[in-house]
Amino acid sequence: MRKKAKKSSQLDQIIYYGIPVSEGVVIGNVYKFDSGISKPILERNIRKSEIASEVLKFENALIQTRKELLEIQTKIAEAMGSDHADIFNAHLLVLEDSTIMEEVTKRIQHELKNAEFIFSDVMKQFTKVFSEMQDEYLRERISDIKDVTRRILRNIKGEKKQDLTQIKEEVVVIAYDLSPSDTVLMHKENVVGFATDIGGKTSHTAIMARSLGIPAVVGLHDVSRRIPLGSTVILDGTKGLLIVNPVSDTLKKYSDTKSLIEIYEENLKSLKNIETVTKDGRKIELHSNIEMPEDIQSLLSHGALGVGLYRTEFCYMNRTDLPSEDELFHVYSKVVRKMNPKPVVIRTMDMGGDKFLSHLKLPVELNPFMGWRAIRFCLERIDIFKTQMRAILRASAFGKTKIMYPMISNLNEVIQANSILKKCMKELKNEHLDYDENIEIGIMIEIPSAAITSHFLANHVQFFSIGTNDLIQYTLAVDRINERIAYLYQPFHPGVLRLIQMVVQAASKNKVDVSVCGEMAGDPAGAIILVGMGITKLSLSSMFIPKIKSILRAITYAEAEDLVNKTMHCSQAVEIKELVDPIIKRVVPNFVNETVL
Repeated sequence: MRKKAKKSSQLDQIIYYGIPVSEGVVIGNVYKFDSGISKPILERNIRKSEIASEVLKFENALIQTRKELLEIQTKIAEAMGSDHADIFNAHLLVLEDSTIMEEVTKRIQHELKNAEFIFSDVMKQFTKVFSEMQDEYLRERISDIKDVTRRILRNIKGEKKQDLTQIKEEVVVIAYDLSPSDTVLMHKENVVGFATDIGGKTSHTAIMARSLGIPAVVGLHDVSRRIPLGSTVILDGTKGLLIVNPVSDTLKKYSDTKSLIEIYEENLKSLKNIETVTKDGRKIELHSNIEMPEDIQSLLSHGALGVGLYRTEFCYMNRTDLPSEDELFHVYSKVVRKMNPKPVVIRTMDMGGDKFLSHLKLPVELNPFMGWRAIRFCLERIDIFKTQMRAILRASAFGKTKIMYPMISNLNEVIQANSILKKCMKELKNEHLDYDENIEIGIMIEIPSAAITSHFLANHVQFFSIGTNDLIQYTLAVDRINERIAYLYQPFHPGVLRLIQMVVQAASKNKVDVSVCGEMAGDPAGAIILVGMGITKLSLSSMFIPKIKSILRAITYAEAEDLVNKTMHCSQAVEIKELVDPIIKRVVPNFVNETVL
């Protein structure tokens, strides 16, 4: 919750309190960004002779909007991965809704009104229907509908949108809200930070800010109206502060802090080729998550020991047909060759449900996160699954490759998938195509049922990878992108930690390798707790590897283990955080975690 803005003894300095969503301290001039439509939608009568041109204007706007969204989706996938790009699936589904298109066209013809007015009115009714639905997930899609509506209206009217890519100097962007596309299109060299009136820690925009390394504060209510254009501000993304017109003392303190942070981050680079070993000698492997071959350069420059999670969905997106086996083989083998001899864990596609594949005409589901997706989709569309498996197997001939199945909920899914894999191996052998006959098979543990039955699953695979993002979401029944209940998304919830510990124990007992991928692995407190549970392999975003390496090298395994033993007696996440905070304060410099005020 935002506290009341506080004035200092000098009246020109005002401090606004918001929600910190991306760490860092920046100082700059304000650039006010308006993502809305610049002019109101006016009703205008048209002649019958104008019907065709108005309908054509509407149809062209849909085509132009689709082109824009696909371009943005591609840029997001390239910059941050397909998981982030998936947020535009809802936008694209609106564009493909024949009911909306038919309704707009029919009303233009019968009511003789301009296209933008009719479309705006239709979408208001469409939004109203969603807002009255009982299903929380569908209600939360209203923001997606409004965003695509604004885009289509701008294109009908031929308006130019304010473009963040055109900024030529360092600024702090202030806005009522920023769409994920606005965020990803920022030039990091010029947009040094941003603050918004609305938003939460788990919004897509917040997640993107963290992935891009842009300091950000959200939930500042009406700050975009209050701050004059060109004002000097300090943005503290660690504590959630926006300081407007800072006095000289505040400016100096933050300038000094900013310099210290930059030196600290520069020093972290020296750890690139140094092992991640705790002070009492326990080795930890830090691997990286990637989306495409282009991510490998960042992985290697940050010192990752391998690819712990290669998300393969990008190969299936933004196209009108399915990729062939040879296409997939080319992409996968490129990654495996570049990483050799380092290992590459390739996750079979987590596609279906909430993932946009227009050429497959997948059904729209009320709750796609728990619907027909991932391994469930693959086991029904065996033709698609086999194409990918054969491509992965062929790529395994060029380096250490592992296969991982996503969203496993029961043992039968693993048995079926392994059976299909064996058939693919037999086919390749008959065709005299090389592959690694001893390729390791693993599963994502991201559903509570898989965690609870992990001792059974361990008999059929060589490794587990705990996907903390979804495990937390499914365990706590919290949609992590729903701002209204974001406070319930608690990585350190005792129930979540007990499930993870259960998996680690099952893996140890059955001599199965276990790692963790997800945001928890890149969180300092999360990494310490995971290591204390006995996990020796973490897979995280490349940019977080240096900091996590530094932290783990500054602790002992014994104290991390002792910490975990204490957490097992805690009944709330806040108690666990209080236990780990002193360790974080000891191993991370104060200027990184503490505000100077």
